[in-house]
Amino acid sequence: MQVVGIGVDGWAGLGSPARDALTSADVVFGSSRQLALLPASVAAERVEWPMPLLPTLLSTLESRTGRRAVLASGDPTFFGIATTLARLLPDEPLDVVPHVSSLSLACARLAWAQQDVAVVSAVGRPVALLHPHVHPGRRVLVLAAGAATPAEVARLLRERGFGPSVLTVLSDLGAPSEQRVVATADEWPDDGWPGSARPEPLTVVGVSCVPGPAALRLPLTPGLPDDAYEHDGQLTKRHVRAVTVSALGPAPGELLWDVGGGAGSIGIEWMRAHPSCRAVAVERDEVRAKRIGRNAVSLGVPGLAVVVGEAPAALAGLEAPDAVFIGGGATAPGLVSACWDALRPGGRLVANVTTLESERAVLDAYEQYGGELTRVEIARTTSVGRYTGWRAAMPITQWVTHKPGDRR
Repeated sequence: MQVVGIGVDGWAGLGSPARDALTSADVVFGSSRQLALLPASVAAERVEWPMPLLPTLLSTLESRTGRRAVLASGDPTFFGIATTLARLLPDEPLDVVPHVSSLSLACARLAWAQQDVAVVSAVGRPVALLHPHVHPGRRVLVLAAGAATPAEVARLLRERGFGPSVLTVLSDLGAPSEQRVVATADEWPDDGWPGSARPEPLTVVGVSCVPGPAALRLPLTPGLPDDAYEHDGQLTKRHVRAVTVSALGPAPGELLWDVGGGAGSIGIEWMRAHPSCRAVAVERDEVRAKRIGRNAVSLGVPGLAVVVGEAPAALAGLEAPDAVFIGGGATAPGLVSACWDALRPGGRLVANVTTLESERAVLDAYEQYGGELTRVEIARTTSVGRYTGWRAAMPITQWVTHKPGDRR
């Protein structure tokens, strides 16, 4: 199967390999917009993708025989259908003929260095994924899902205190109708586009991040400020959180169970470590569970899954984790053993406890599974009359253990 990238400039923008692949095909699959770009000299049967695409993708492809070609926008491996086909059809040889990607075209128009630009796709994904990339002086390209995406990006920036950030919205890149609209996030209207600009669905939003005086700074290291979270006091505090995420040791593609989610801070900061990190927060309180979801969106990891229920029963059926954090419920019968049994070989289990009862449960687990115990004590300054003294927080006992085996 051949996968051919095509731009809005259509047939005129294709090289010989792409043209040969299409003219020699018996059937060409693509969107109605893509298929309309082909000239009459392409005699193949043209099959428009059904919507929604994914549920019927394989059956649509299998409905035709002969030499098949698939059209893709721009570079088929850049947020494109080629990667989906490779995943769904691992035994199908794919011949990918790339075109210039929208990223390359946007960087060319803006004179931005591609290697220094972050890319966020809002196509079928929430705009909240932009949050981890919003830092002073950074440049981000957002692939728009439609004409409303620039306003959503501007709203997110304003809420973060980055209203002075400059948005350059590029539409129909590579076509004679190419359009550029420039405005700050503060200037961009909530319900449309600035001035007389014509809304376009096929857009790339270039963001030059500029903080305002009230900008919320979200560092890349674990241990975000406590006030970055909405919480009711059930929150792993900043310094303990930094130690805990470090002990869990997130790596790309790994899955965490955050048991006793509270405000969701451990799962959130695990996912912020790398875009491919995943987490499931298990929380028995419905109000807190909804709050975890809001925190995940506002801190840029809307993919955090939240399970409402009492552990260990609520853990049944979940995908096996690479790491488990027990932040609450350590005394629940069978919880530690359930987490240990589910943990993948080479995985890590971390538990933080404060009460004598939960400490006793952790000591029993330590004797059974081994590992390391650490006492974490934090003291903060406080007013003592006209002077300043130290006030100690409750000490945390942290148990860290690793499951033997090859994590592969």
